[in-house]
Amino acid sequence: MLLLWVRTLQLGVKSLSLHLMRSLLTVLGIFIGIASVIWLLAIGEGISRKAQEQIEGLGANNVIVRSIEPPSETTEGIRGPVPYGITRADYERMMATIPTIERGLPIREIRRRFGRGGRLVDGRLVGCTPEYFEVNRLDMARGRFLTDADMRTKANHCVLAAGTAERLFPLDDPIGQSVRVEETFYRVVGVTRPRSPTSGIGGSLAGQDFNFDVYIPISTLWSRIGDHVITRRSGSFEGEVVELSQATLRIDKVEHVMETADLVRETLRPHHRTEDYGITVPLELLEQARTTRMMFILFMGLIAAISLVVGGIGIMNIMLATVTERTREIGIRRALGAKRRDIIRQFLAETVLLSVFGGMTGVLGGLLCGPVSRGIRWALDAAAPDVMEQLPEVIQAVDPIIVPWSIPLALAIAVSIGIAFGLYPAVRAAKMDPIEALRHE
Repeated sequence: MLLLWVRTLQLGVKSLSLHLMRSLLTVLGIFIGIASVIWLLAIGEGISRKAQEQIEGLGANNVIVRSIEPPSETTEGIRGPVPYGITRADYERMMATIPTIERGLPIREIRRRFGRGGRLVDGRLVGCTPEYFEVNRLDMARGRFLTDADMRTKANHCVLAAGTAERLFPLDDPIGQSVRVEETFYRVVGVTRPRSPTSGIGGSLAGQDFNFDVYIPISTLWSRIGDHVITRRSGSFEGEVVELSQATLRIDKVEHVMETADLVRETLRPHHRTEDYGITVPLELLEQARTTRMMFILFMGLIAAISLVVGGIGIMNIMLATVTERTREIGIRRALGAKRRDIIRQFLAETVLLSVFGGMTGVLGGLLCGPVSRGIRWALDAAAPDVMEQLPEVIQAVDPIIVPWSIPLALAIAVSIGIAFGLYPAVRAAKMDPIEALRHE
C-alpha cells in the first residue's frame, strides 16, 4: 500500500511539472494564505503582548488613583486657580480606613525647567517616596535612589533620569553636582538608566516618559514648592492647586483588588463635589487586554482564512482544468484496468502536493515576519524619518511574536484545503465514462 502511494506521488510530481508555471501560481495562492495566517497572528500577538507588559508594569495588585483637572465649564465664575484632585487628607483617609491596602505611594508631578550652567532641559519634577523606584521598575546607572532619610530631613537631594543627565552633564559625572530647579538647587545623588515610555492606559492614566524626570523627596517638594504652583509658558502664567498628582495603592492580595477599588471610590466620593479624580485598576485592564487579544486573534484568523479559501478555489480551478485536459489519459487508464479509487487517489495526491508545498513555503515566509518587519521599519526610518515619527508608537516599537501553534495549524489547514478543494475534481475525473473519455479530442 505504501509503495502504491509513493508511486502515485511520483506520478503527481511528474504531472505537475509538465505545467510548472500554472502549478507555481497555484502554490503562490496557498503560500500567501499560510504566510498571512502566521503574520497576522504574530503581529496581533506582538501588539497584545506590548499592551499586557505595560499593564503588568503597573502591578496587578495595585489600584492607581490620579488627579484629573475638571472641565472649565464646572469652574466658571471662580477667580484664580481652583484646587482639584486628590488631597493628602484623602490619601491618609484611604490608608487609615481600608484594611486591604498594604502600602501607598504618594506622587506629585510638576512641569519644570532644569538648569545647569547654560544648559536647560524641560521635564517633570517628581516628588515621591523611595517606593517609586520599585513600583515603576527603574534601574540605577550610578549612585542611589531617594531614601527614608532624605524624606525625614526634607533633603535637597535629587535623582536624574537618563535623558536629563545626558543633556545637563554630557561630559561630566553628575553625582555630587547641583541642578537648578527654578530658584532652588538640588544635589544629585543618583542617575537612572533609560526607560521606555509608556502609552496611555485607561481613561485616567496618561502616557509617561521617564527619561526627562528629576526625582526629589515629596516632603521636600511640599516644603519648598507647596501645592500652589505657577508655571510660565510662552510669556504667560498658569496656576494650579494640587496636593497629589497620583496615589498608587498596593493591595495585600490580588483577589482583594476589585473590592478595594470600590471602597476607594466610596471613600473619595463624599469629599469631592466634582469627579476630579480617576481610578485605574491594572488587573481589570489586564483581563480586558486578554479578552481583546482573543477577539483580535479570531478576527485576524478570519481575515487569513479568506486568503486560504481563495487559494483553495485556485486549486479547484486548476484541477478542474487539468481533468478536462487529461480526459483521454483518464480513459486510457480506466480501459487498462484502473479503478475509480485509483483515479481519485491520483488527483488527490496532486492537490495535496500543491497544498503541502505551498504550506511549507508559507511557513518559511511566516517565520520571516520579525526580520522583514524590522527591515521595513529600518528602511522607513532611514528614508523618511518624518513619516516614521508620525506613525503610532505601537507601530514604531512593536515586534511580531510568532504564535507557536499557528505553524502546525497552518500546515494542517493547507493539507485540509488540498483535500477539500481537490476532492470534487478527483471524483469528477473518476466518474467519467471510459468510452466517452477515449473518444475525447
